[in-house]
Amino acid sequence: MLTRRQFLGSTTATTAMLGVAACSRAMPANTEAPFAHLVSRANEATPISAEEYAARQQRARELMHEQGLDAIIVAEGTSLTYFSGAKWWGSERLFAMVLPAKGEPFYVCPAFEEARAREQVKVTGATTGVDVRTWQEDQSPYAILAQGLRERGVATGRVGLEENVRFVFADGIAHSAPQVRLTAATAVTAGCRMVKSAHELALMRLASEVTLAAYEATWKSLRHGMTPSEITALSKQAHAALGFEGAADLVLIGAASSFPHGSVQATHVEEGTIVLFDGGCTVEGYKSDLSRTFVIGKATDRMHLVFDTVKKAQSAALAAARPGVTCGDIDAAARAVVDAAGFGPHYAHFTHRVGHGMGMDGHEWPYLVRGNTQVLAAGMTTSNEPGIYLAGQFGVRLEDDMVITDSGAALFTPQSHSLELPFARD
Repeated sequence: MLTRRQFLGSTTATTAMLGVAACSRAMPANTEAPFAHLVSRANEATPISAEEYAARQQRARELMHEQGLDAIIVAEGTSLTYFSGAKWWGSERLFAMVLPAKGEPFYVCPAFEEARAREQVKVTGATTGVDVRTWQEDQSPYAILAQGLRERGVATGRVGLEENVRFVFADGIAHSAPQVRLTAATAVTAGCRMVKSAHELALMRLASEVTLAAYEATWKSLRHGMTPSEITALSKQAHAALGFEGAADLVLIGAASSFPHGSVQATHVEEGTIVLFDGGCTVEGYKSDLSRTFVIGKATDRMHLVFDTVKKAQSAALAAARPGVTCGDIDAAARAVVDAAGFGPHYAHFTHRVGHGMGMDGHEWPYLVRGNTQVLAAGMTTSNEPGIYLAGQFGVRLEDDMVITDSGAALFTPQSHSLELPFARD
């Protein structure tokens, strides 16, 4: 299923092939200058090692013991990559990693995909290599998975399913292993993934720095008449020049910026309009997610008031974030600033939570939202993105990615300076 952002991006995709040509017509000959200084930073990104994958599996076993789980099952998706290194797209055919609380993991794989699976899995067993259990097209993968569980000593007990395991897979496993109680594995998978290592944080910081540099180069290249698809194409070129795949895949202009995730109305850059960038890039599997809002030309007093309020709300969330504080408290700190400025109450104009977890997924645990009692810990990473949206007028969102430190919190990138100079350093 497409996310809303992907859907909105697809509405402009029909013009994407013409975007670069259209940009070149709209821009004077010397507009390559903002891109000329961009140098690839790809060599700064080091991949996750086999030893790191093994350590993640061991941490999962520790959490399984704490949660009373005998094994977890992970199918396609980022958790599979997190624990094994394998990158697998989803289909109706089951491919799964089974990680027992005791013993080596094994994989259930379509037989014709075995070589690809062995090629991708980064963690091998102490003596057996990669344990891949294959099934032919006319066989049941669930029976093979259940047999593997029994061989690992899990004929009964509790087995956790990663939250993205499809119902059809869960149902098949339940019928083939009726003595096993299936439950959620989120306490294990999220418990591992929420707290980032120094290596993961370095990859995320690099991703944020790349996206911010790409945004700035794109901003310097804007010309009157440009459309969102043309601007997205420029931002993609800027990311590529920096060595990574990414873009401002959500570009909102004028009244469209009052829709947090965009509008289908046709817009273009013109004097006095608000422009909002939202997007990011991926560095060795780790995401950035940044938003910048600025004005073309001169901002109105109302625009300045909204921007200043949003920036203060972002600062309040940053100041409140530290180990031991709940996720809900961070949302409350930002929302109090917005309410005090007259843009409340509650979700009246600040219509979404203040942040979401960041990592291998653009949205993951933990979520900075009212009522969430999850306690923050050092190494957790989230977005920090308050926004104010005035229907039919404009919206302002400022988003930087944030890491919880031992004594507080820090942003990976400098906060936006102003509507007119969004990339100036304070």
